[in-house]
Amino acid sequence: GIEESLIHLSPFALFTAQTDYAPYFYDNGPNSNNGNMALLNLSEDTPKGTQIYVLNGTDPEGQPVKYGMTSEPGSKEYFRVHPKSGTVTLIEELDREAQDEIEVFVSISDGLNKVAEKVSVFVMDANDERPQFPQNMPSIVDVPENTTSGSSIYKVQAVDRDAGSGGSVTYFLQVTSGHESRSSEPSTKFAIDHHSGVLRIKPGETLDYEKSRTHFITVVAKDGGGIYKGKQQVMSSSATLTINVIDAQDTPPVFVGTPYFGYVYEVSSPGSEIFTVFAKDGDMDNPNPIIYSIESGADGVFAINKTSGCITLKVYPAELKREIFNIKVKASEVSPEGKRLDFAVTTVTIRVVDLNNHPPTFFGENGPQNVFELTMYEHPPEGEFLRGLKITVNDSDQGSNAKFHLRLVGPGRMLRVVPQTVLNEAQVTVLVEDSAAMDFEKSQFLTFKLLAIEIDTPERFSATADIIIHLLDTNDNAPKFSSDFYIARIPENSPGGSSVVSVTATDPDSGLWGVVKYSIYGSGADLFLIQPDSGIIYTQPWASLDAEVKSKYNFYVKAEDSDGKYSLAEVFVTIMDLNDHSPAFNENSLEKTMVIGAPVKIEAVDEDAEEPNNVIEYSIMKSDPDDIFDMDADTGEIKLKPYIKSMDIVQNISNHKDCTWSVVVQAKDRGSPSFSTTTVVKIDITEAVSGSLLMENPMQFLGLVSGVIIIMLFVTVFISTVIYVRNVKSNKILPSRRIIRRKRKPRRQDDFQQPFREECCGGKFRNEDLEIPTADNINRNNNVKGCSHRAPPSPPNAPDMPPPLPSHYRHGDREWTVPTVSASVASKTKKRSHRGKDNPVNTALVSELKLRLEQKNMANRY
Repeated sequence: GIEESLIHLSPFALFTAQTDYAPYFYDNGPNSNNGNMALLNLSEDTPKGTQIYVLNGTDPEGQPVKYGMTSEPGSKEYFRVHPKSGTVTLIEELDREAQDEIEVFVSISDGLNKVAEKVSVFVMDANDERPQFPQNMPSIVDVPENTTSGSSIYKVQAVDRDAGSGGSVTYFLQVTSGHESRSSEPSTKFAIDHHSGVLRIKPGETLDYEKSRTHFITVVAKDGGGIYKGKQQVMSSSATLTINVIDAQDTPPVFVGTPYFGYVYEVSSPGSEIFTVFAKDGDMDNPNPIIYSIESGADGVFAINKTSGCITLKVYPAELKREIFNIKVKASEVSPEGKRLDFAVTTVTIRVVDLNNHPPTFFGENGPQNVFELTMYEHPPEGEFLRGLKITVNDSDQGSNAKFHLRLVGPGRMLRVVPQTVLNEAQVTVLVEDSAAMDFEKSQFLTFKLLAIEIDTPERFSATADIIIHLLDTNDNAPKFSSDFYIARIPENSPGGSSVVSVTATDPDSGLWGVVKYSIYGSGADLFLIQPDSGIIYTQPWASLDAEVKSKYNFYVKAEDSDGKYSLAEVFVTIMDLNDHSPAFNENSLEKTMVIGAPVKIEAVDEDAEEPNNVIEYSIMKSDPDDIFDMDADTGEIKLKPYIKSMDIVQNISNHKDCTWSVVVQAKDRGSPSFSTTTVVKIDITEAVSGSLLMENPMQFLGLVSGVIIIMLFVTVFISTVIYVRNVKSNKILPSRRIIRRKRKPRRQDDFQQPFREECCGGKFRNEDLEIPTADNINRNNNVKGCSHRAPPSPPNAPDMPPPLPSHYRHGDREWTVPTVSASVASKTKKRSHRGKDNPVNTALVSELKLRLEQKNMANRY
């Protein structure tokens, strides 16, 4: 069946093939990008991957077509075509300079028929090539220095493979010049023709081997510019030419190392070499020999070697008439034939100089001297020069050899030397710079070194001289105490003429100026005297010291030299209290009435000034019978033993019907040694009023109670009146009196306040009778016992006020005040004023009344 079908269809298929027409390309012209790609122009800078064309054709029967593209065998493929769309893409970079035309075969096929055509693609130029200089171009060009101006010295040629303006070349110069090496400064000696590339020496310019042997020229070749990748582009390249200037014989000789200076020394001799000149031919590549000669200025005393140029001395230096010679020396070129050619002249300055063979030297009035002595008073005025020193310094050399520096070396900066820089010779002056440092007390003589040292010489010669200054003393110091104040303590029982303290002042001045005399001043100095020479302070021979009267003294001591310069110090003397008073009992308290249950108080006073000398301890020495009473050792209170609570017990103990005891009481102070006083105290023991009195006699009891009430009212009114009067008067008392009233401590004897005034034999003080005692009663409170007083010694006259204190002393710095003779010491009787306010009789009466009233209330209750 299948074979039969093929046989039957084959005639039809053959008929169809014979009627099929081949496809063909559209011909859209040379400027079209759509067709058969004929006569396509493509720029060489077209980027790789660009779609450059679209092949376009058709099939007469309307069959779909496919496109193809091939190259000649062995040729490089530049294009690729898409078989369906016909899009042609550049797949390789183009280079017109390598291949300016590309031939390819393009084809179109409908599946049965295929049509192929050969087309040419023309590669158009882009400006992508630089001008290139030939590789065999010489880098060095030799040019004689005598080449004339405007001459051509070289032709430069560069080739650009681009077409059109991109292939045209113009030339420019970038020129630098240098001597032996490249210089950064542009040269103006050369020019180049922009079109032909001919290099010339500029008109008006010449080459000079002696000034510049080498010129470095950079030639730049630029094309005419063109389009590259859509932008205008100008490309260039460069090459460097080295112009070597060839020397010619046209330059005179040149002296090397000018200017020239030579020296003739005082030790030179005829034939000594002074200086050698040197010249060379300016034409260095082919130099001629040089000969030397002296043109002028030698005065016949100098000669020169014509071949070596060495100048020598012909006479001794002493024969030279001048110190400076200016010699003209000529250097001439000599040709090989012996003919003198170009020449040059220079000046050689020859100086006759001194040798540095003398050091500086110091001179006195009689010649060279290296020790100078001077005697002068200490502390001379600043700026004054030392007139007794006559010093000259000299250096016999000349010029810089005689220039030296003066310097003074010594303790501190007391002196200064002028001048400090000397040339040849100078008179030396020494000035005072620090007057205070020139102190006789620190050093009686001063030693300085005077140095002279050369400044600009290699030898640095020097000289030294000693300056010894003997200082004379002046009275420039006041005596000075070893301390600003002295503190002394002396017992009150010291006899007159006792040593108190020794003060010391020193004056560093010498002779009579250093002798110190002592004296004392001040209101506290009336009991003391001082040895004028030794400074030992004694009490006056008639002085009687008593700490209870006055315990603090202060005064001034003065140290003065023979010229009236002085200084002050303050002396503080404390009178030490001794235990020289025995306790004294108050005689009004030696008879006591004791109510059972209530104590009675015994008082004693010790007139010593300080504790523990005035601290009293109480004790019962004896009572009959014993073991009845207890006594407080500090307060002096006596009370019955605790087991004695009624009169019945008392009567059982005693055989006395009146119930009166005699108790021996001792008052002992705590001083060392201790003093004591013994007295007999009579104690009458009673009992409070019993409750049976009211039962037996009611009217008598009421009268007793009324009397007690009246007495208590009277006492209350009296006390109130006293308090009121005291308050009224206290408001009128000056602050100093108020302070006096509150000063109760016995140790504060140095406050010098007003004492209390005691009622004679009363044991009671009236505060409202306070008065300021005068000098007549300064000691009326001393050693009071009852109404008796010890007569004090007559007080000394008031001394003069002390001289002014030194500036560094301040009264506010010390705590003690200087007392005046009108001041007085508070008496120990002040203790009695407080104890006198509590009358033992009144206390016992009030206590007894209270006890009786309580017992009566207890009896009524039961």
